[in-house]
Amino acid sequence: MRDRLLSPASSNALKYIFLFSIAASLLYTTQHLLGLSRGTRLGSFPAITTRTAVDEPALSVAALQQRYLGVQRVTWSNSKGEKESLTEDIVLDKVFSDAMGPSKVIPYYFRAQDTAIDKEEVTIATLVTQNRFKVLSRLASHYKGPVSVAIHINDDDSKQQILTELHALYDENEDMRRYVDLHLVVDKFDRQFNMWRNVAKFFARTDYLMMLDVDFYLCTDFRKALKSQPQLMEELRSGRAAVVVPAFEFIKEKDGEDWRDFPTTKEALMDIVMEDRIDMFHRSWKRGHGSTNYTRWYASEMPYKVTDYNYSYEPYVIFKKEGTPWCDERFIGYGANKAACLYEIYLAGIDYWVLPNDFLIHQTHHYMEDTRAKERKYNKKLYDYYREEVCLRYARMIIAADQWEMPIANNIRRECAKIKGFSDVISKIHSS
Repeated sequence: MRDRLLSPASSNALKYIFLFSIAASLLYTTQHLLGLSRGTRLGSFPAITTRTAVDEPALSVAALQQRYLGVQRVTWSNSKGEKESLTEDIVLDKVFSDAMGPSKVIPYYFRAQDTAIDKEEVTIATLVTQNRFKVLSRLASHYKGPVSVAIHINDDDSKQQILTELHALYDENEDMRRYVDLHLVVDKFDRQFNMWRNVAKFFARTDYLMMLDVDFYLCTDFRKALKSQPQLMEELRSGRAAVVVPAFEFIKEKDGEDWRDFPTTKEALMDIVMEDRIDMFHRSWKRGHGSTNYTRWYASEMPYKVTDYNYSYEPYVIFKKEGTPWCDERFIGYGANKAACLYEIYLAGIDYWVLPNDFLIHQTHHYMEDTRAKERKYNKKLYDYYREEVCLRYARMIIAADQWEMPIANNIRRECAKIKGFSDVISKIHSS
């Protein structure tokens, strides 16, 4: 009966509308599952449907590349004004060539929407694993400034779930969308911490950055403090200084679980220091943060220079992006990785200065102690060799530049003289 009521033209029109609806639905579903339809307006980051192993293919690195607007190229002009270019993959393979690979780096997977950034802002450069996504979101809302974060994703079936959670994170928090540049590192190698730090630094968009572990809560406004210290700021601009923000940790783990209870002034911090409820971070490993000289910090009102440096020192520091050394990517896993970064910064002639009224507090979380113990053992051996290597490398560069007797060589002369045989080698280099 209904067939007789429709004309042939109407019937054909309905058929085409029906077919178009099916095609559009299939296209939308495919884009949604593969994440190819990432929106650009505020809040329009569609979630990726969790994959089932039965009827959906694994999300490939190629699909991630497509999400990142296809294959990118790095272009520059030569002396004749002609355009030269290389694929971004080749450039990044070289940039991170000391890391384990193959590895796929996808920069600005999410790009911060706040583009009016003061170049003298301090970008928080950090690395985050899946279990700390919520802490990253909290950091973005608290800091309300530029953040450059490297996220590692294992190149296996877990990619889909991790990306789903990342998209949800950006959907839920406007501050993530506004402030956070997020860079993916996709490979099969866990805990390449120094490579991930280099990714976060490389793509930071301001002149200065703070190398921070995401578990630390920013209790004070160190940016305001820096601006109130013009001489220290000038040292930072010159590339001659890195600025330490002292790190603390509650004695009882349960006291460090709720950041809302943390002190936000030095006076309030000192109250719980005197009650023996809080102390320097990892006080059982004094070499890690002891060079900050907490006894001196408690009484200080002005910035002061670190004078008792040791090679295990690993504070959280603000430094200039351009001209500072990169973290050595041969350090894989726990132990000595951050200390190696800061050791090379120190040997490059950069002094550490401590802010007198600013501080960080560690937010309690539990570590994989068995894994950490094994990796520390391996990295300790690597660090011993590394220190000799980097001392000789910087010594040769400074001597070749005829700067061995200049202030830039003070740190290397003092620190590397502790290595057996170093002074003899330097004498031979001088006499050759």
